[in-house]
Amino acid sequence: MYAQRSIAYEVYAIRFAKSGFIKASEIAIGGSDKDSVADCYMFWLLKGGGRNILVDAGFTLNENSTRNNSWNSSNYIRPDSALLRLKLQPGEITDIIITHPHWDHIGGITLFPTAQVWMQQDDYTYFVGTAWQKNGDHGGFYKEDVKAIVATNLDGRLHLVKGDSIELFPGIRAFIGSKHTWESQYVAVNTSAERVIIASDNSWYYYNLQHLTSIPPKFTFDPKAYVHQLKRMRRMQPNISLIIPGHDAAVFSQFPTVAEDVVRIR
Repeated sequence: MYAQRSIAYEVYAIRFAKSGFIKASEIAIGGSDKDSVADCYMFWLLKGGGRNILVDAGFTLNENSTRNNSWNSSNYIRPDSALLRLKLQPGEITDIIITHPHWDHIGGITLFPTAQVWMQQDDYTYFVGTAWQKNGDHGGFYKEDVKAIVATNLDGRLHLVKGDSIELFPGIRAFIGSKHTWESQYVAVNTSAERVIIASDNSWYYYNLQHLTSIPPKFTFDPKAYVHQLKRMRRMQPNISLIIPGHDAAVFSQFPTVAEDVVRIR
């Protein structure tokens, strides 16, 4: 048997919702009240090998949603509309890799009804089951998203990933993450130059990576595991700028802009 040929992907970060500044003390254990970071919401596109792969899917807002509806047209654009800036239609998305099932990362899967969805098996099991049992923790989870991922499974489009350092596609490998949720994951992606790591919320901000500090305990099941994965990602890619955090607006000032609120990571 021959190994699959590796593929070099184009990697894009797409901002679809803007927020304000947040104190470092709120996002990092031991962070200073005097330091702050610019916050935003983003997802990522990997193009290569005939595939258009999203890492996470953002979130949607509608009159029937139980989400925070404080967003307006000046700071939010629906993820499928944001993709139009790269001339991509929803039906052209072949796959979605879910790093974890918090509402702002999984809520947009219904916008891409033909995409194959990839998620850690243990994260799925906790999300649809244990989280809603007595003593379970469903903070950041929404029932509408549970119903959507179960429907995706019933539709035959859900692929459950079991384990660490799993090759999902040639040149894209999934790693078990920081216990931000029960079994969050992040992905390492080959490009024509250096490897890019899409950390998502396994590193909320560059601040966490730079200071090797966990997020507050209420946002992770294991603060020590969070720091362990920060260190692991830094070993995998010493160039911290190429480890892309989940909510840091600095991503959009240090890479080339290719469209409004879209940068190419290279």
